Amino acid sequence: MADEENLTVNEELIPKPRHKGKHDKPKPWDDESIDHWKIEKFDPSWNQSGLLEVSSFSTLFPQYREKYLQECWPIVKGALKEHGIACELNLVEGSMTVSTTMKTRDPYIIVKARDLIKLLSRSVPAPQAVKILNDEMQCDIIKIGNMVRNKERFVKRRQYLVGPNSSTLKALEILTGCYILVQGNTVAAMGSFKGLKQARRVIEDCILNKMHPLHHIKILMLKRELAKNPALASENWDRFLPQFKKKNVKQKKVQSKEKKPYTPFPPPQPPSKIDQQLESGEYFLSDKKKMAKQWEEKQVKQAEKVAENKKKREEAFVPPEEPKTHNQDVSNVDKDDVTAMASSLKRKAKEFRKQKSIDKIDAEEFIAGPSKPSKKKSKSSR
Repeated sequence: MADEENLTVNEELIPKPRHKGKHDKPKPWDDESIDHWKIEKFDPSWNQSGLLEVSSFSTLFPQYREKYLQECWPIVKGALKEHGIACELNLVEGSMTVSTTMKTRDPYIIVKARDLIKLLSRSVPAPQAVKILNDEMQCDIIKIGNMVRNKERFVKRRQYLVGPNSSTLKALEILTGCYILVQGNTVAAMGSFKGLKQARRVIEDCILNKMHPLHHIKILMLKRELAKNPALASENWDRFLPQFKKKNVKQKKVQSKEKKPYTPFPPPQPPSKIDQQLESGEYFLSDKKKMAKQWEEKQVKQAEKVAENKKKREEAFVPPEEPKTHNQDVSNVDKDDVTAMASSLKRKAKEFRKQKSIDKIDAEEFIAGPSKPSKKKSKSSR
């Protein structure tokens, strides 16, 4: 008996061998034709009994949204009524509340309703916010207010995200397939999970100054073109994408004060006002002379100020220099040309007369010389 008991104890201690692949049996849902990532539309027949407990969510909204929410609340109420969700707008507390009812069948629709009131409080228009109730649409509210401490830098980087005439924001909406709204310290985005992931990355990189949104837009455009090519579906795209290096902006160097050599003796005491008066001799003057000296200094300063003001007043009466017209310049040039031409003509006429007088001289007379002596010579011979 004792041996049998020992055997049973040993059998219990020894672990039983496990058979690998014991549960690897074909399952009915292991079919290639089934898309496990597809979100099927909810059918009320899946949950006919409804929900056991009441779930509710509430959110506050800013005061400037009160008037708009009052106007569009019938649209919101009608959209939520189709899904069996009750909603309440409390203007006293400034809050919106959504809760499930006995008619609610979809258990996840209350989360969608919570997202709806969040988007409405963040200035998303009601027709756009109601689209969040669709199964394919998701939302993400990105808080950007606490990413940058400096207010001026935050405003500038937020403007980079929006771009001139909202062009950068429109390009991001087209490439990511999401609706993006920048409002205050938050950015509200609506779209698919993939698009929301891309939008969040672009927004955070812009606010943290890691990469400009335009660089992200270029990369997204290249990725879209590469996705069209089925041959590159299984390859790495890093070699096709541009690498943007961050340029370091030169900052002002802090002027460090030169350290003076250490001396155990304190610096010399600066001269006091009385010492300065003693040096200049002003200390020994009487009160009457001091007053006279101060009055003279005041008069000199006043005279300088009067002269300066007078000069400023006279500047208004100084006539401006008249611009020289083209016609005046042309007339001056013409006058100079006429005088130059007249002097050249006179010079040429003088040269011509001189040449003519030389041509009239007879060669024989010039060689033989004069036959009759002049009267002056005859007088001198006598």
